[in-house]
Amino acid sequence: MSWELKSDRPIYAQIIEKVQVLICTGTYPAGSRMPSVRELAQEATVNPNTMQKALSQLEEMGLIVTYRTSGRSVTEDTTLIQTVKDNLAKNGVAFFMDTMQQLGYKKEETLTLVTEQIQQKEWII
Repeated sequence: MSWELKSDRPIYAQIIEKVQVLICTGTYPAGSRMPSVRELAQEATVNPNTMQKALSQLEEMGLIVTYRTSGRSVTEDTTLIQTVKDNLAKNGVAFFMDTMQQLGYKKEETLTLVTEQIQQKEWII
């Protein structure tokens, strides 16, 4: 899996978003055990301290739970996972809408473009 981390934003923030996506898409299902900090850091090619910082933030959010003897697991709270998924989607839509507005598109023009794209592509919606 490719992490594709960029230098324009803090790496730990990008890791948080990536892990949120991996949880929301079921790559790391609710209740499943997470790979170790070292394994994740190696996979993402980042410093283990950076990965630890990101995972600690995810733990504060409640998405990851740490057990003394068995490491970290994804929360079993599927409502929380759905809330995170909804927030990620809303942020993506807001970014898209901001971009369209900067390009000078009006709401109706944007909706038309989106509708056309949905009809042209084989979207799974």
